[in-house]
Amino acid sequence: MFDEDLLAELDADPVVRDKGRSAVMREAVAEYLAVRKRKRIAEEYERAYTSTTELDEDVEGWEDEGEWPKD
Repeated sequence: MFDEDLLAELDADPVVRDKGRSAVMREAVAEYLAVRKRKRIAEEYERAYTSTTELDEDVEGWEDEGEWPKD
């Protein structure tokens, strides 16, 4: 259900008149879902990389094992 005033404003838009209300609404929903997915993935990365205590324990002692190139 949509507010009639909102639909009237939407229908007055030239792009909506050209493409159709349903097409514009499908695009808007797809964009909304894509933004939400990107946000969820970013939050998962942040959680994974901010809690590094387990990773630190796994690699502890290996810092001196690598060979670094000379400048």
